[in-house]
Amino acid sequence: MSTYLRTGQTLDGLILNGLMTLPKGKSTQLPTVVMPHGGPHVRDYWGYDPQVQMLANAGYAVVQVNFRGSTGYGKNFEEAGYGNWGTKIQDDILLATKYAVQQGIADKDNLCIFGVSFGGYSALQSAIREPDTFKCTIGYAGVYDLEMLYDEGDVKDNSWGDAYLDKTLGTDKAEQRAQSPVHHIAELKAPVLIIHGEDDERAPIEHAEALKEVLDQQNHPYEWLVKDKEAHGFYKEANILEANQAILRFLDKHIGG
Repeated sequence: MSTYLRTGQTLDGLILNGLMTLPKGKSTQLPTVVMPHGGPHVRDYWGYDPQVQMLANAGYAVVQVNFRGSTGYGKNFEEAGYGNWGTKIQDDILLATKYAVQQGIADKDNLCIFGVSFGGYSALQSAIREPDTFKCTIGYAGVYDLEMLYDEGDVKDNSWGDAYLDKTLGTDKAEQRAQSPVHHIAELKAPVLIIHGEDDERAPIEHAEALKEVLDQQNHPYEWLVKDKEAHGFYKEANILEANQAILRFLDKHIGG
């Protein structure tokens, strides 16, 4: 069952909305997956989502929040996310997480964060930003080095690519590094599951490889699922099934379903 979620007001006065999906017949002290959307300048809508329903069917509550930068809430709300991909956007995601705990729905000792694309970035960045909050993190087709967006992938290949990144990400290279998970793995406590397609043009495999390299350097626990001839998210049925099974095993191992 999915219901609308209103997490309250941020410190700078924004009202956040989202969705909460619960397992059938359960509503309190649940192992919970926080699932930030991609984009970041899109939004989550009410409706059938196969990954959300898979998680709820396995016994997990799922929290989705339309953080600042999301579309559909006005120009000011969307622009509030510009330049804040790794900072205030993540604070909004963490605020929604805390709200679910405060409402007695989420078990604060059994939280994981999982996302695809920008959601995969957020899964790592939020877990770095508040390392004691999440017991695990899952990045699926994620970007993990913001500077790399200018050099790898199809965003740079579009005539509007650099202008879009300059506008929404910001041009300060030091700030891009500060907001990139690959440079802050030493602050991460949660084990990681990395899922990626080798032929991803939106979030090239170089992002996953860069993350893997630094995880190895830090001797940080992680699991790795990469498939060839897959792009920005898996499309082959067998690979989708394998990814879903890996996600559920990983969650069961770290927060239980």
